[in-house]
Amino acid sequence: MATGSVGNYRNGTNRGSLKTTAADRPFSVNSNPSAKAALRNKPPSAAAAAASSGLRKSSPGALAGSTGAAARDDAGVPGRVRVAVRLRPRNDEELVADADFADCVELQPEVKRLKLRKNNWDSDTYEFDEVLTEFASQKRVYEVVAKPVVESVLDGYNGTVMAYGQTGTGKTYTLGQLGEEDTADRGIMVRAMEDILADISLNNDSISVSYLQLYMETIQDLLDPTNDNMSIVEDHKTGDVSLPGATIVEIRDQQSFLELLRLGEAHRFAANTRLNTESSRSHAILMVQVKRSVKGREQGLSGENGNSSNVVKSLKPPIIRKGKLVVVDLAGSERIDKSGSEGHTLEEAKSINLSLSALGKCINALAESSSHVPVRDSKLTRLLRDSFGGSARTSLVITIGPSPRHRGETASTIMFGQRAMRVENMLKLKEEFDYKSLARRLDIQLDKLLMEHERKQKAFEDEIERINTEAKNQISEAERNYADALERERLKYQKDYMESIKKLEEKWMMNQQKQSSERKIVGLQDSNDISSNGKDHMAAEVTEMKRLLQKETSLRKTAEEEVNNLKNQIAEMKKSEGSETSEMLKLRKMLEDEARQKEKFEREIAMLQSQLLQLSFEADETRRRLDRGGSGKISGGLDSLNSQVRHSQPRDTGNGEKTSIAKLFEQVGLQKILSLLEAEDADVRIHAVKVVANLAAEEANQQKIVEAGGLTSLLMLLRSSEDETIHRVAAGAIANLAMNETNQELVMEQGGISLLSMTAAHAEDPQTLRMVAGAIANLCGNDKLQTKLRDEGGIKALLGMVRCGHPDVLAQVARGVANFAKCESRASTQGTKTGRSLLIEDGALPWIVQNANNEASPIRRHIELALCHLAQHEVNARDMISGGALWELVRISRDCSREDIRTLAHRTLASSPAFIAELRRLRIDY
Repeated sequence: MATGSVGNYRNGTNRGSLKTTAADRPFSVNSNPSAKAALRNKPPSAAAAAASSGLRKSSPGALAGSTGAAARDDAGVPGRVRVAVRLRPRNDEELVADADFADCVELQPEVKRLKLRKNNWDSDTYEFDEVLTEFASQKRVYEVVAKPVVESVLDGYNGTVMAYGQTGTGKTYTLGQLGEEDTADRGIMVRAMEDILADISLNNDSISVSYLQLYMETIQDLLDPTNDNMSIVEDHKTGDVSLPGATIVEIRDQQSFLELLRLGEAHRFAANTRLNTESSRSHAILMVQVKRSVKGREQGLSGENGNSSNVVKSLKPPIIRKGKLVVVDLAGSERIDKSGSEGHTLEEAKSINLSLSALGKCINALAESSSHVPVRDSKLTRLLRDSFGGSARTSLVITIGPSPRHRGETASTIMFGQRAMRVENMLKLKEEFDYKSLARRLDIQLDKLLMEHERKQKAFEDEIERINTEAKNQISEAERNYADALERERLKYQKDYMESIKKLEEKWMMNQQKQSSERKIVGLQDSNDISSNGKDHMAAEVTEMKRLLQKETSLRKTAEEEVNNLKNQIAEMKKSEGSETSEMLKLRKMLEDEARQKEKFEREIAMLQSQLLQLSFEADETRRRLDRGGSGKISGGLDSLNSQVRHSQPRDTGNGEKTSIAKLFEQVGLQKILSLLEAEDADVRIHAVKVVANLAAEEANQQKIVEAGGLTSLLMLLRSSEDETIHRVAAGAIANLAMNETNQELVMEQGGISLLSMTAAHAEDPQTLRMVAGAIANLCGNDKLQTKLRDEGGIKALLGMVRCGHPDVLAQVARGVANFAKCESRASTQGTKTGRSLLIEDGALPWIVQNANNEASPIRRHIELALCHLAQHEVNARDMISGGALWELVRISRDCSREDIRTLAHRTLASSPAFIAELRRLRIDY
């Protein structure tokens, strides 16, 4: 008997004299010739398996790779744990010791059944999702057990592959075999990484790996042996489990991953026992994180010449899907009397059995839908919290041996698998916005915009400076030319004028001298001759003077024309100067416009930055809301339904339109107005339904409208029309009519709740959703319609409208929930209703708890009333305690602003035995 006193590192330097035997490789073909022949015929290449697998499904499918719909298994229960059983062939010891005995199990893989023999004539039959014989290849095991889980991880889900069974039955061979000697022996870990690397793009996606072991209730890092006591951190909101101190290695190729596995296996504890010469003494856990960017889901930023405001409107961050694959190689369960463990190996066996026992208790509790699951009894169950009953897709392979000597251990393993098949998980897609990538893209876009703006601004300023300089030079040159020409013309005409005056003076002096000399020479003549000659001479002188004056006048006119021409030229020069000045003004205006545009760009850049901050804030809020299970924090007020519906109708605030509508009602008649609801002209129908809605707002007209068939016509409009305005106004009119109990029953009889639900499902306008929610909220207040309203989808439609997030819509939803809860409470008190609340069954409790302390007082008031009414029925107490409603009831009893609600909450807490017991357990004084 060879037993180990202490645990040794697997493949490490401390293994001592341990040697590999047939028990080390339970699926080795060396001990079974027929198995060897079967395995030799299998394809050796994993690449061929990947190529033959075809297109990967976009969502989780069946364990065996069926082509059914996503998240749907054979039994029709989404997210169930899938279990496969694998039989190890007989090893050398069993071939000798059990040669005269038949195997204790009989496999029927065609019908996926297993028979466990009690004796030679009696056996028990069990069904599994897959039954794998001793001849099943490693490739076959991977494809039916792990490949669908790997595909789910690539699609953004969490996945777990785990092996459970007696020591020496081949768990480590199934999961962690590296296949160095024969590639066909590669285990699930190696093949899973091959498929992941083949499917992702290393440029956009990333893979990171951690490798751990749970040894005697301490978590140790197989990649860093010095880190031998890590703590588990749990997120109480999401339930996620993390190990902050674990070594994380990014994987770029298959070879680096194989080196990592070799390093981890070398540090794993193993020991020699009677049942297995290399028995794992710890639970090995491989965690693979896959981050993938979703292509085609984001809108690109606009180009360099695009409008930056459009960039803000179309801004959408890229989406990243985060999937986590957990491969768990559990240490084998063993009986001390059979394994022969002693000393430190005995302590290891006790620790292994205790952790496996804790895992079995959790599986039992989940299979029986127990209210308490003891996940905190062991670190193993805490690490696997998401794998069983969580949000991960889980595949379990149980390994068994054929030896009848270990029939008890085989039966225990089979029952563990049977119970695990009853555990249901709720698969959740892990998506989040990549705000870091968006921020980088925004920074690049902002830098480009700023550089382009600065370049254009500099070019514009240079052009303005050049035009300004050219204009100044042209103006200076024109002024100089004008001044020179004017001075030349002035000097020229002044010179000509002076010369003319001088010539006239000279001629006049000469004439005077000539006359004086003639009088002296000739002397006196008789008076007649003298008079006659004098007259003739004077006439000649006058004629000459006239001729000279005319010539001077013409010269003067010519000079004046030249002066006028110069003045005209000066005026034209001034006009040219004015046009240059106006051009300068235009350029200055353009410069000012450019400056204003620059300010606008700066404001838009600031807006862009604030938008980014807002998106980050909204993402955080969204993440917190998703963690709480609700639709987010909603603010806003709520008036009474009558005020909400009437204000939604298109009417004037004055009395003129009321008078005109009443006059129209009297003159035209209700039947004529209702007939217009079926008109072919869309505008006519819209105006007609508005008139009917205004009439329905008056209580005196409601009965007349119903008797004339108006309610039926309004419901027909919801069914036949696709116009959003008609849907909004018609829903408002139905909400007004549904304030009457008789009309409420008519609405239900004519299928109104189905039409309102359909309208809510397709509507996006908050006002339309507010009208529909108001109508359903009125129907929720009728005791007779509770069951029918729920069966026809009224509650789910009401809760579905919280997606809008508008405070008015949420106020109507809260009012409807409060009305429904009040009617249920009244029916339970009267004894006409038993069982859990229909609201809780339809999943309304998380949203109610999340909004119990909403900032908007109308929403908070209705939710507080709903909680108090739900708590009055003892059968709801367990769900309310587990859903966190008890804390809100305690808060309401202490802090509610309304005394009647505060008193009701306190009375409810004091009258419920379940609440009193829980408060005492938590030591809370209410």
